[in-house]
Amino acid sequence: MRNFYQEDANLKRILQQSLSEDFFQWANKELDAFGELTAGIIDERAVHTDREGQPKLIRYDKMGKEISKVWLNEGYKETVQATYNAGIVGYIHKDIPALGHKGNYVYAFAQGYLLSHAEPGFYCPVTLTKATAYLIDQYASVELKNKYLPNVLATGDVELYEGATFLTERQGGSDVGANEVKAVKDDSGYRIFGEKYFASNAGACGIAMVLARMEGAPTGTKGLSLFLVPWEENREQGYLTIRRLKDKLGVRAVPSAEVEFQGAIGYLIGEADKGFYYMVEALNLSRVSNAIASLGIMRRAYLEAKSYAMERDAFGQQLVNYPMVQETLTTLVAKQEVEMNAIFEVIRLMDKVMGKTTTKEVSPKEHALFRLYVALLKKETAEQAIHFAHEAIEMHGGNGYIEDFVTPRLLRDAQVLTVWEGTANILGLEVLRLLHKFQVDQFFLEEMKIRLGKVANHFASDLVVLLDEEITSLYERIQAVIKLSPDLQSYYAKKIAKQMTIIFESIVAMEAGISGDDRQQAIATVYLHSTWKKQDFEVEPVVLKNFDLVVNG
Repeated sequence: MRNFYQEDANLKRILQQSLSEDFFQWANKELDAFGELTAGIIDERAVHTDREGQPKLIRYDKMGKEISKVWLNEGYKETVQATYNAGIVGYIHKDIPALGHKGNYVYAFAQGYLLSHAEPGFYCPVTLTKATAYLIDQYASVELKNKYLPNVLATGDVELYEGATFLTERQGGSDVGANEVKAVKDDSGYRIFGEKYFASNAGACGIAMVLARMEGAPTGTKGLSLFLVPWEENREQGYLTIRRLKDKLGVRAVPSAEVEFQGAIGYLIGEADKGFYYMVEALNLSRVSNAIASLGIMRRAYLEAKSYAMERDAFGQQLVNYPMVQETLTTLVAKQEVEMNAIFEVIRLMDKVMGKTTTKEVSPKEHALFRLYVALLKKETAEQAIHFAHEAIEMHGGNGYIEDFVTPRLLRDAQVLTVWEGTANILGLEVLRLLHKFQVDQFFLEEMKIRLGKVANHFASDLVVLLDEEITSLYERIQAVIKLSPDLQSYYAKKIAKQMTIIFESIVAMEAGISGDDRQQAIATVYLHSTWKKQDFEVEPVVLKNFDLVVNG
Protein backbone atom coordinates (compact mmCIF):
# COMPACT_ATOMS: atom_id res chain seq x y z
CA MET A 1 0.00 0.00 0.00
CA ARG A 2 1.50 3.32 -1.01
CA ASN A 3 -1.23 5.90 -0.34
CA PHE A 4 -4.59 5.15 1.27
CA TYR A 5 -6.13 8.35 -0.11
CA GLN A 6 -5.05 7.87 -3.71
CA GLU A 7 -6.41 4.32 -3.67
CA ASP A 8 -9.89 5.42 -2.57
CA ALA A 9 -11.72 7.15 -5.43
CA ASN A 10 -15.00 6.93 -3.51
CA LEU A 11 -13.65 9.05 -0.67
CA LYS A 12 -12.45 11.69 -3.13
CA ARG A 13 -15.86 11.69 -4.83
CA ILE A 14 -17.61 12.16 -1.47
CA LEU A 15 -15.35 15.10 -0.60
CA GLN A 16 -15.89 16.77 -3.96
CA GLN A 17 -19.64 16.59 -3.38
CA SER A 18 -19.42 17.76 0.24
CA LEU A 19 -16.87 20.59 0.25
CA SER A 20 -16.69 23.95 -1.48
CA GLU A 21 -14.29 24.12 -4.43
CA ASP A 22 -11.51 25.98 -2.60
CA PHE A 23 -11.90 23.76 0.47
CA PHE A 24 -11.76 20.61 -1.67
CA GLN A 25 -8.65 21.71 -3.56
CA TRP A 26 -6.84 22.38 -0.28
CA ALA A 27 -8.15 19.19 1.36
CA ASN A 28 -7.21 17.10 -1.67
CA LYS A 29 -3.54 18.07 -1.29
CA GLU A 30 -3.54 17.67 2.49
CA LEU A 31 -5.20 14.27 2.38
CA ASP A 32 -2.87 13.09 -0.35
CA ALA A 33 0.06 13.79 1.98
CA PHE A 34 -1.77 12.28 4.96
CA GLY A 35 -2.74 9.20 2.95
CA GLU A 36 0.92 8.59 2.16
CA LEU A 37 1.87 9.11 5.81
CA THR A 38 -0.75 6.66 7.12
CA ALA A 39 0.14 4.00 4.54
CA GLY A 40 3.85 4.45 5.33
CA ILE A 41 5.52 5.45 8.57
CA ILE A 42 2.32 5.56 10.69
CA ASP A 43 1.48 2.02 9.61
CA GLU A 44 5.01 0.89 10.51
CA ARG A 45 4.79 2.53 13.92
CA ALA A 46 1.40 0.89 14.51
CA VAL A 47 2.96 -2.55 14.08
CA HIS A 48 5.66 -1.71 16.61
CA THR A 49 3.19 -0.28 19.12
CA ASP A 50 0.92 -3.30 18.87
CA ARG A 51 3.71 -5.86 19.29
CA GLU A 52 6.60 -4.39 21.30
CA GLY A 53 5.77 -0.77 22.10
CA GLN A 54 2.52 -0.92 24.04
CA PRO A 55 1.90 1.75 26.72
CA LYS A 56 3.38 0.87 30.10
CA LEU A 57 2.50 2.09 33.56
CA ILE A 58 5.39 3.47 35.62
CA ARG A 59 3.72 3.46 39.00
CA TYR A 60 6.64 4.44 41.23
CA ASP A 61 9.79 6.53 40.83
CA LYS A 62 13.21 5.33 41.99
CA MET A 63 12.56 6.60 45.52
CA GLY A 64 9.32 4.64 45.82
CA LYS A 65 7.00 7.61 45.39
CA GLU A 66 3.80 6.82 43.49
CA ILE A 67 3.83 8.83 40.25
CA SER A 68 1.35 7.03 37.93
CA LYS A 69 3.09 7.96 34.70
CA VAL A 70 2.36 6.21 31.41
CA TRP A 71 5.24 5.47 29.05
CA LEU A 72 4.54 5.83 25.32
CA ASN A 73 7.06 4.81 22.68
CA GLU A 74 8.76 7.52 20.63
CA GLY A 75 7.16 6.49 17.34
CA TYR A 76 3.71 6.74 18.91
CA LYS A 77 4.49 10.25 20.15
CA GLU A 78 5.64 11.25 16.66
CA THR A 79 2.34 9.97 15.25
CA VAL A 80 0.53 12.08 17.86
CA GLN A 81 2.29 15.24 16.74
CA ALA A 82 1.89 14.60 13.01
CA THR A 83 -1.80 13.78 13.29
CA TYR A 84 -2.88 16.67 15.50
CA ASN A 85 -0.69 19.11 13.56
CA ALA A 86 -2.72 18.12 10.48
CA GLY A 87 -5.78 19.62 12.18
CA ILE A 88 -7.76 16.44 12.80
CA VAL A 89 -9.30 18.10 15.88
CA GLY A 90 -8.20 21.74 15.75
CA TYR A 91 -9.63 22.68 12.37
CA ILE A 92 -13.15 21.75 13.39
CA HIS A 93 -13.14 24.68 15.82
CA LYS A 94 -10.58 27.18 14.51
CA ASP A 95 -9.62 28.68 11.17
CA ILE A 96 -7.48 26.83 8.65
CA PRO A 97 -4.72 29.40 7.96
CA ALA A 98 -4.56 28.69 4.23
CA LEU A 99 -8.33 29.16 3.81
CA GLY A 100 -9.21 31.76 6.42
CA HIS A 101 -12.22 29.83 7.72
CA LYS A 102 -12.98 26.85 9.97
CA GLY A 103 -12.92 23.30 8.71
CA ASN A 104 -15.75 20.87 9.39
CA TYR A 105 -16.56 17.34 10.47
CA VAL A 106 -16.52 16.05 6.88
CA TYR A 107 -12.83 16.90 6.52
CA ALA A 108 -11.93 15.76 10.05
CA PHE A 109 -13.62 12.38 9.59
CA ALA A 110 -11.92 11.89 6.22
CA GLN A 111 -8.63 12.21 8.10
CA GLY A 112 -9.85 9.80 10.77
CA TYR A 113 -10.90 7.29 8.15
CA LEU A 114 -7.43 7.28 6.57
CA LEU A 115 -5.78 7.05 10.00
CA SER A 116 -7.95 4.04 10.88
CA HIS A 117 -6.59 2.08 7.92
CA ALA A 118 -3.32 1.97 9.83
CA GLU A 119 -4.07 2.54 13.50
CA PRO A 120 -7.66 2.49 14.79
CA GLY A 121 -6.18 2.21 18.28
CA PHE A 122 -4.65 5.66 18.00
CA TYR A 123 -7.87 7.04 16.52
CA CYS A 124 -9.50 6.41 19.91
CA PRO A 125 -7.49 9.19 21.67
CA VAL A 126 -8.20 11.47 18.70
CA THR A 127 -11.91 10.78 19.16
CA LEU A 128 -11.71 11.50 22.88
CA THR A 129 -9.90 14.76 22.16
CA LYS A 130 -12.55 15.67 19.59
CA ALA A 131 -15.29 15.05 22.18
CA THR A 132 -13.39 17.05 24.80
CA ALA A 133 -13.01 19.98 22.40
CA TYR A 134 -16.73 19.90 21.63
CA LEU A 135 -17.75 19.88 25.30
CA ILE A 136 -15.43 22.75 26.24
CA ASP A 137 -16.30 24.85 23.21
CA GLN A 138 -20.03 24.26 23.58
CA TYR A 139 -20.61 24.38 27.34
CA ALA A 140 -17.59 25.60 29.34
CA SER A 141 -17.33 29.07 30.83
CA VAL A 142 -15.39 31.73 28.96
CA GLU A 143 -12.62 31.46 31.58
CA LEU A 144 -12.23 27.69 31.09
CA LYS A 145 -12.39 28.04 27.29
CA ASN A 146 -9.65 30.66 27.26
CA LYS A 147 -7.45 28.62 29.57
CA TYR A 148 -7.78 25.12 28.09
CA LEU A 149 -9.32 25.10 24.61
CA PRO A 150 -6.28 26.45 22.67
CA ASN A 151 -4.21 23.49 23.92
CA VAL A 152 -6.90 20.95 23.04
CA LEU A 153 -7.08 22.48 19.53
CA ALA A 154 -3.29 22.63 19.13
CA THR A 155 -1.89 22.20 15.61
CA GLY A 156 1.77 22.71 16.50
CA ASP A 157 1.26 26.30 17.64
CA VAL A 158 1.00 25.56 21.39
CA GLU A 159 1.47 22.55 23.64
CA LEU A 160 -1.08 19.83 22.90
CA TYR A 161 -3.49 18.63 25.58
CA GLU A 162 -5.12 15.43 24.40
CA GLY A 163 -8.56 14.78 25.84
CA ALA A 164 -10.37 11.94 27.57
CA THR A 165 -13.96 11.26 28.61
CA PHE A 166 -14.34 9.16 31.75
CA LEU A 167 -17.79 7.59 32.22
CA THR A 168 -17.42 3.90 33.03
CA GLU A 169 -17.44 2.69 36.62
CA ARG A 170 -17.18 -0.84 37.93
CA GLN A 171 -20.78 -1.09 39.11
CA GLY A 172 -22.18 0.93 36.20
CA GLY A 173 -20.87 0.02 32.78
CA SER A 174 -23.61 0.88 30.30
CA ASP A 175 -25.85 1.78 33.24
CA VAL A 176 -24.31 5.23 33.69
CA GLY A 177 -27.03 6.23 36.15
CA ALA A 178 -25.46 3.85 38.69
CA ASN A 179 -22.25 5.91 38.78
CA GLU A 180 -20.95 6.77 42.26
CA VAL A 181 -17.91 9.04 41.73
CA LYS A 182 -18.50 12.12 43.94
CA ALA A 183 -17.83 15.83 43.51
CA VAL A 184 -17.39 17.84 46.72
CA LYS A 185 -17.42 21.64 46.52
CA ASP A 186 -14.55 23.61 48.05
CA ASP A 187 -12.85 27.00 47.60
CA SER A 188 -10.92 25.92 44.49
CA GLY A 189 -13.97 24.53 42.72
CA TYR A 190 -14.76 20.87 43.23
CA ARG A 191 -12.86 17.85 44.51
CA ILE A 192 -13.46 14.51 42.76
CA PHE A 193 -13.44 11.25 44.73
CA GLY A 194 -13.92 7.69 43.47
CA GLU A 195 -12.89 5.34 40.70
CA LYS A 196 -13.35 5.18 36.94
CA TYR A 197 -12.93 1.59 35.83
CA PHE A 198 -12.27 1.87 32.07
CA ALA A 199 -10.61 5.22 31.42
CA SER A 200 -9.09 5.39 27.94
CA ASN A 201 -6.17 7.74 27.24
CA ALA A 202 -5.39 7.91 30.94
CA GLY A 203 -1.85 9.12 31.47
CA ALA A 204 -1.64 10.48 27.92
CA CYS A 205 -4.35 13.11 28.21
CA GLY A 206 -3.93 16.70 29.34
CA ILE A 207 -7.59 17.02 30.30
CA ALA A 208 -10.23 14.51 31.34
CA MET A 209 -13.97 15.19 31.16
CA VAL A 210 -15.41 13.34 34.15
CA LEU A 211 -19.00 12.58 35.16
CA ALA A 212 -19.48 12.83 38.92
CA ARG A 213 -22.35 13.29 41.37
CA MET A 214 -22.50 16.35 43.60
CA GLU A 215 -23.41 16.02 47.27
CA GLY A 216 -27.16 15.94 47.61
CA ALA A 217 -27.76 15.31 43.90
CA PRO A 218 -30.50 12.82 42.96
CA THR A 219 -29.76 9.26 41.90
CA GLY A 220 -29.73 8.21 38.26
CA THR A 221 -28.43 10.12 35.27
CA LYS A 222 -30.20 13.35 36.28
CA GLY A 223 -27.88 13.67 39.26
CA LEU A 224 -24.65 13.60 37.24
CA SER A 225 -22.58 16.70 36.52
CA LEU A 226 -19.68 17.16 34.11
CA PHE A 227 -16.25 18.30 35.28
CA LEU A 228 -13.05 19.33 33.55
CA VAL A 229 -10.18 17.63 35.39
CA PRO A 230 -6.63 18.75 34.46
CA TRP A 231 -4.52 15.61 34.43
CA GLU A 232 -0.96 16.65 35.10
CA GLU A 233 -1.45 19.08 37.98
CA ASN A 234 -3.62 16.53 39.78
CA ARG A 235 -1.18 13.68 39.08
CA GLU A 236 1.77 15.68 40.41
CA GLN A 237 -0.11 16.45 43.64
CA GLY A 238 -1.12 12.80 44.07
CA TYR A 239 -4.80 13.65 43.68
CA LEU A 240 -5.25 10.95 41.09
CA THR A 241 -3.49 7.65 40.51
CA ILE A 242 -3.59 4.81 38.00
CA ARG A 243 -4.15 1.42 39.59
CA ARG A 244 -3.34 -0.53 36.44
CA LEU A 245 -3.53 -0.46 32.64
CA LYS A 246 -5.97 -2.87 31.01
CA ASP A 247 -4.49 -5.78 29.08
CA LYS A 248 -6.74 -5.56 26.02
CA LEU A 249 -7.36 -7.92 23.11
CA GLY A 250 -6.80 -5.14 20.57
CA VAL A 251 -6.40 -1.38 20.11
CA ARG A 252 -3.32 -1.70 22.26
CA ALA A 253 -2.04 1.73 21.24
CA VAL A 254 -4.41 3.51 23.60
CA PRO A 255 -3.70 3.27 27.33
CA SER A 256 -6.93 2.26 29.08
CA ALA A 257 -6.75 2.35 32.85
CA GLU A 258 -8.42 2.06 36.22
CA VAL A 259 -8.13 5.57 37.68
CA GLU A 260 -8.62 6.53 41.33
CA PHE A 261 -9.52 10.12 42.20
CA GLN A 262 -8.42 11.19 45.66
CA GLY A 263 -9.60 14.79 45.82
CA ALA A 264 -8.68 15.73 42.24
CA ILE A 265 -9.43 19.35 41.36
CA GLY A 266 -12.29 19.64 38.87
CA TYR A 267 -14.15 22.51 37.27
CA LEU A 268 -17.89 22.35 36.58
CA ILE A 269 -18.90 22.42 32.91
CA GLY A 270 -22.25 24.03 32.13
CA GLU A 271 -25.31 23.46 34.30
CA ALA A 272 -24.98 21.04 37.19
CA ASP A 273 -28.00 18.89 36.27
CA LYS A 274 -27.10 18.47 32.60
CA GLY A 275 -23.83 16.55 32.77
CA PHE A 276 -25.27 13.36 31.33
CA TYR A 277 -27.07 15.30 28.59
CA TYR A 278 -23.79 16.94 27.57
CA MET A 279 -22.01 13.59 27.54
CA VAL A 280 -24.74 12.04 25.38
CA GLU A 281 -24.11 14.74 22.77
CA ALA A 282 -20.40 13.93 22.86
CA LEU A 283 -21.29 10.23 22.70
CA ASN A 284 -23.02 10.76 19.35
CA LEU A 285 -19.82 12.35 18.08
CA SER A 286 -17.83 9.38 19.38
CA ARG A 287 -20.23 6.92 17.79
CA VAL A 288 -19.65 8.52 14.40
CA SER A 289 -15.91 8.20 15.03
CA ASN A 290 -16.45 4.55 15.91
CA ALA A 291 -18.24 4.01 12.58
CA ILE A 292 -15.40 5.77 10.76
CA ALA A 293 -12.83 3.55 12.49
CA SER A 294 -14.88 0.51 11.46
CA LEU A 295 -14.99 1.70 7.85
CA GLY A 296 -11.23 2.23 7.89
CA ILE A 297 -10.73 -1.36 9.06
CA MET A 298 -13.22 -2.58 6.46
CA ARG A 299 -11.36 -0.78 3.68
CA ARG A 300 -7.94 -2.00 4.85
CA ALA A 301 -9.24 -5.58 5.13
CA TYR A 302 -10.63 -5.37 1.60
CA LEU A 303 -7.38 -3.94 0.22
CA GLU A 304 -5.36 -6.69 1.89
CA ALA A 305 -7.73 -9.38 0.58
CA LYS A 306 -7.65 -7.96 -2.94
CA SER A 307 -3.85 -7.60 -2.98
CA TYR A 308 -3.34 -11.16 -1.76
CA ALA A 309 -5.86 -12.58 -4.22
CA MET A 310 -4.05 -10.88 -7.10
CA GLU A 311 -0.62 -12.10 -6.00
CA ARG A 312 -1.30 -15.62 -4.79
CA ASP A 313 -1.38 -18.59 -7.17
CA ALA A 314 -3.35 -21.72 -6.27
CA PHE A 315 -4.14 -24.76 -8.40
CA GLY A 316 -2.59 -23.21 -11.47
CA GLN A 317 -4.03 -19.70 -11.46
CA GLN A 318 -4.34 -16.55 -9.37
CA LEU A 319 -6.91 -16.60 -6.58
CA VAL A 320 -8.62 -13.58 -8.11
CA ASN A 321 -9.66 -15.65 -11.14
CA TYR A 322 -11.89 -17.95 -9.07
CA PRO A 323 -15.62 -16.99 -9.04
CA MET A 324 -15.97 -17.47 -5.27
CA VAL A 325 -13.10 -15.05 -4.69
CA GLN A 326 -14.58 -12.59 -7.16
CA GLU A 327 -17.88 -12.75 -5.31
CA THR A 328 -16.17 -12.04 -1.99
CA LEU A 329 -14.22 -9.05 -3.27
CA THR A 330 -17.14 -7.56 -5.17
CA THR A 331 -19.63 -7.78 -2.32
CA LEU A 332 -17.06 -6.47 0.18
CA VAL A 333 -16.23 -3.34 -1.78
CA ALA A 334 -19.89 -2.68 -2.61
CA LYS A 335 -20.89 -2.92 1.06
CA GLN A 336 -17.99 -0.74 2.22
CA GLU A 337 -18.60 2.01 -0.31
CA VAL A 338 -22.35 2.13 0.29
CA GLU A 339 -21.74 2.44 4.03
CA MET A 340 -19.16 5.17 3.36
CA ASN A 341 -21.76 7.08 1.37
CA ALA A 342 -24.27 6.57 4.18
CA ILE A 343 -22.00 7.69 7.02
CA PHE A 344 -20.85 10.80 5.17
CA GLU A 345 -24.48 11.73 4.59
CA VAL A 346 -24.84 11.52 8.36
CA ILE A 347 -21.65 13.56 8.85
CA ARG A 348 -23.00 16.31 6.58
CA LEU A 349 -26.09 16.36 8.79
CA MET A 350 -23.78 16.35 11.82
CA ASP A 351 -22.09 19.52 10.54
CA LYS A 352 -25.52 21.13 10.57
CA VAL A 353 -26.61 19.72 13.95
CA MET A 354 -23.30 19.93 15.87
CA GLY A 355 -20.91 21.94 13.66
CA LYS A 356 -19.41 25.38 14.29
CA THR A 357 -19.86 26.78 10.78
CA THR A 358 -23.57 26.24 10.19
CA THR A 359 -25.98 29.18 10.11
CA LYS A 360 -29.02 27.07 9.24
CA GLU A 361 -31.81 26.33 11.67
CA VAL A 362 -31.99 22.66 12.64
CA SER A 363 -35.44 21.09 12.72
CA PRO A 364 -36.67 18.53 15.28
CA LYS A 365 -36.84 16.04 12.38
CA GLU A 366 -33.15 16.57 11.57
CA HIS A 367 -32.15 16.18 15.23
CA ALA A 368 -34.13 12.95 15.56
CA LEU A 369 -32.92 11.46 12.27
CA PHE A 370 -29.32 12.34 13.11
CA ARG A 371 -29.50 10.37 16.36
CA LEU A 372 -31.25 7.49 14.60
CA TYR A 373 -28.75 7.25 11.74
CA VAL A 374 -25.82 7.41 14.17
CA ALA A 375 -27.20 4.49 16.19
CA LEU A 376 -27.98 2.42 13.09
CA LEU A 377 -24.62 2.92 11.38
CA LYS A 378 -22.49 2.59 14.50
CA LYS A 379 -24.06 -0.83 15.08
CA GLU A 380 -23.84 -1.99 11.45
CA THR A 381 -20.30 -0.80 10.67
CA ALA A 382 -18.87 -2.31 13.87
CA GLU A 383 -20.35 -5.70 13.03
CA GLN A 384 -19.18 -5.43 9.43
CA ALA A 385 -15.61 -4.56 10.48
CA ILE A 386 -15.38 -7.97 12.18
CA HIS A 387 -16.88 -9.67 9.11
CA PHE A 388 -14.45 -7.92 6.75
CA ALA A 389 -11.46 -8.82 8.91
CA HIS A 390 -12.66 -12.44 8.95
CA GLU A 391 -12.97 -12.46 5.14
CA ALA A 392 -9.47 -11.02 4.75
CA ILE A 393 -8.04 -13.74 7.01
CA GLU A 394 -9.87 -16.43 5.07
CA MET A 395 -8.57 -15.03 1.77
CA HIS A 396 -5.03 -15.38 3.11
CA GLY A 397 -5.60 -18.90 4.40
CA GLY A 398 -3.10 -19.86 7.09
CA ASN A 399 -1.06 -16.73 6.43
CA GLY A 400 -4.00 -14.63 7.55
CA TYR A 401 -3.65 -16.03 11.05
CA ILE A 402 0.04 -15.11 11.33
CA GLU A 403 1.03 -11.87 13.05
CA ASP A 404 3.55 -11.09 10.29
CA PHE A 405 0.46 -9.99 8.32
CA VAL A 406 -1.83 -7.12 9.35
CA THR A 407 -4.96 -9.28 9.25
CA PRO A 408 -4.85 -10.60 12.87
CA ARG A 409 -4.52 -7.06 14.19
CA LEU A 410 -7.45 -5.91 12.06
CA LEU A 411 -9.63 -8.57 13.64
CA ARG A 412 -8.43 -7.82 17.17
CA ASP A 413 -8.93 -4.09 16.71
CA ALA A 414 -12.33 -4.52 15.04
CA GLN A 415 -13.72 -6.57 17.92
CA VAL A 416 -13.73 -3.70 20.39
CA LEU A 417 -15.71 -1.43 18.08
CA THR A 418 -18.88 -3.45 18.76
CA VAL A 419 -18.42 -2.64 22.47
CA TRP A 420 -17.09 0.92 22.62
CA GLU A 421 -19.67 3.73 22.55
CA GLY A 422 -22.56 1.31 23.04
CA THR A 423 -23.10 -2.38 22.31
CA ALA A 424 -25.67 -3.58 19.79
CA ASN A 425 -28.13 -4.05 22.68
CA ILE A 426 -27.63 -0.48 23.90
CA LEU A 427 -28.01 0.87 20.37
CA GLY A 428 -31.18 -1.14 19.89
CA LEU A 429 -32.57 0.47 23.06
CA GLU A 430 -31.54 3.89 21.70
CA VAL A 431 -33.64 3.23 18.59
CA LEU A 432 -36.54 2.23 20.85
CA ARG A 433 -36.21 5.45 22.86
CA LEU A 434 -36.25 7.50 19.65
CA LEU A 435 -39.40 5.74 18.51
CA HIS A 436 -41.19 6.63 21.74
CA LYS A 437 -39.76 10.10 22.39
CA PHE A 438 -39.71 11.56 18.87
CA GLN A 439 -41.81 9.14 16.80
CA VAL A 440 -38.68 8.91 14.65
CA ASP A 441 -40.21 6.07 12.66
CA GLN A 442 -42.64 8.55 11.10
CA PHE A 443 -39.77 10.82 10.01
CA PHE A 444 -37.74 7.87 8.76
CA LEU A 445 -40.49 6.13 6.80
CA GLU A 446 -41.67 9.38 5.21
CA GLU A 447 -38.08 10.20 4.20
CA MET A 448 -37.43 6.76 2.74
CA LYS A 449 -40.69 6.74 0.75
CA ILE A 450 -39.94 10.15 -0.79
CA ARG A 451 -36.36 9.25 -1.67
CA LEU A 452 -37.33 5.88 -3.12
CA GLY A 453 -39.88 7.60 -5.35
CA LYS A 454 -37.18 9.85 -6.79
CA VAL A 455 -34.92 6.96 -7.88
CA ALA A 456 -37.49 4.28 -8.68
CA ASN A 457 -37.44 4.77 -12.47
CA HIS A 458 -33.71 4.02 -12.64
CA PHE A 459 -33.81 0.50 -11.18
CA ALA A 460 -35.50 -2.82 -11.94
CA SER A 461 -39.16 -2.65 -10.95
CA ASP A 462 -39.02 -5.87 -8.92
CA LEU A 463 -36.29 -4.41 -6.68
CA VAL A 464 -38.18 -1.18 -6.23
CA VAL A 465 -41.39 -3.03 -5.36
CA LEU A 466 -39.50 -5.27 -2.94
CA LEU A 467 -37.98 -2.28 -1.17
CA ASP A 468 -41.29 -0.44 -1.06
CA GLU A 469 -42.90 -3.49 0.52
CA GLU A 470 -40.07 -3.68 3.05
CA ILE A 471 -40.75 -0.06 4.11
CA THR A 472 -44.43 -0.90 4.57
CA SER A 473 -43.52 -4.06 6.48
CA LEU A 474 -41.26 -2.03 8.78
CA TYR A 475 -44.08 0.39 9.53
CA GLU A 476 -46.43 -2.47 10.40
CA ARG A 477 -43.82 -4.17 12.58
CA ILE A 478 -43.11 -0.99 14.53
CA GLN A 479 -46.82 -0.34 15.11
CA ALA A 480 -47.19 -3.87 16.48
CA VAL A 481 -44.03 -3.73 18.62
CA ILE A 482 -44.79 -0.45 20.42
CA LYS A 483 -48.04 -1.98 21.71
CA LEU A 484 -46.17 -4.82 23.44
CA SER A 485 -44.80 -4.96 26.97
CA PRO A 486 -41.49 -3.12 27.55
CA ASP A 487 -39.59 -6.41 27.73
CA LEU A 488 -40.91 -7.61 24.39
CA GLN A 489 -40.27 -4.21 22.83
CA SER A 490 -36.62 -4.51 23.80
CA TYR A 491 -36.56 -8.02 22.30
CA TYR A 492 -37.50 -6.61 18.90
CA ALA A 493 -35.33 -3.46 19.10
CA LYS A 494 -32.28 -4.83 17.28
CA LYS A 495 -34.45 -6.44 14.61
CA ILE A 496 -36.11 -3.10 13.90
CA ALA A 497 -32.70 -1.40 13.81
CA LYS A 498 -31.39 -3.92 11.28
CA GLN A 499 -34.42 -3.51 9.03
CA MET A 500 -34.06 0.27 9.15
CA THR A 501 -30.35 0.03 8.33
CA ILE A 502 -30.68 -2.03 5.17
CA ILE A 503 -33.54 0.16 3.93
CA PHE A 504 -31.49 3.32 4.52
CA GLU A 505 -28.36 1.88 2.91
CA SER A 506 -30.36 0.63 -0.09
CA ILE A 507 -31.77 4.11 -0.73
CA VAL A 508 -28.28 5.63 -0.38
CA ALA A 509 -26.91 3.03 -2.82
CA MET A 510 -29.61 3.85 -5.38
CA GLU A 511 -29.02 7.60 -5.12
CA ALA A 512 -25.28 7.21 -5.62
CA GLY A 513 -25.95 4.83 -8.50
CA ILE A 514 -27.97 7.33 -10.50
CA SER A 515 -25.80 10.36 -9.71
CA GLY A 516 -22.44 8.72 -10.33
CA ASP A 517 -20.66 6.93 -13.16
CA ASP A 518 -21.07 3.37 -14.46
CA ARG A 519 -19.09 2.01 -11.53
CA GLN A 520 -21.41 3.66 -9.01
CA GLN A 521 -24.35 2.10 -10.83
CA ALA A 522 -22.63 -1.28 -10.61
CA ILE A 523 -21.92 -0.79 -6.89
CA ALA A 524 -25.61 -0.08 -6.30
CA THR A 525 -26.67 -3.11 -8.33
CA VAL A 526 -24.31 -5.45 -6.48
CA TYR A 527 -25.34 -4.08 -3.08
CA LEU A 528 -29.05 -4.40 -3.81
CA HIS A 529 -28.77 -7.94 -5.18
CA SER A 530 -26.51 -9.14 -2.36
CA THR A 531 -28.88 -7.61 0.21
CA TRP A 532 -32.29 -8.51 -1.20
CA LYS A 533 -31.70 -11.38 -3.64
CA LYS A 534 -28.79 -13.24 -2.13
CA GLN A 535 -30.56 -16.60 -2.29
CA ASP A 536 -31.81 -16.26 -5.88
CA PHE A 537 -30.52 -18.72 -8.46
CA GLU A 538 -28.85 -16.84 -11.34
CA VAL A 539 -27.50 -18.31 -14.57
CA GLU A 540 -25.40 -15.16 -14.93
CA PRO A 541 -24.75 -13.96 -11.37
CA VAL A 542 -24.98 -10.19 -11.05
CA VAL A 543 -22.01 -10.07 -8.72
CA LEU A 544 -19.72 -11.80 -11.27
CA LYS A 545 -20.92 -9.70 -14.20
CA ASN A 546 -19.95 -6.56 -12.28
CA PHE A 547 -16.69 -7.86 -10.78
CA ASP A 548 -14.26 -6.19 -13.17
CA LEU A 549 -15.97 -2.80 -13.06
CA VAL A 550 -16.45 -2.78 -9.30
CA VAL A 551 -13.09 -4.22 -8.20
CA ASN A 552 -10.76 -3.07 -10.99
CA GLY A 553 -12.72 -0.14 -12.39
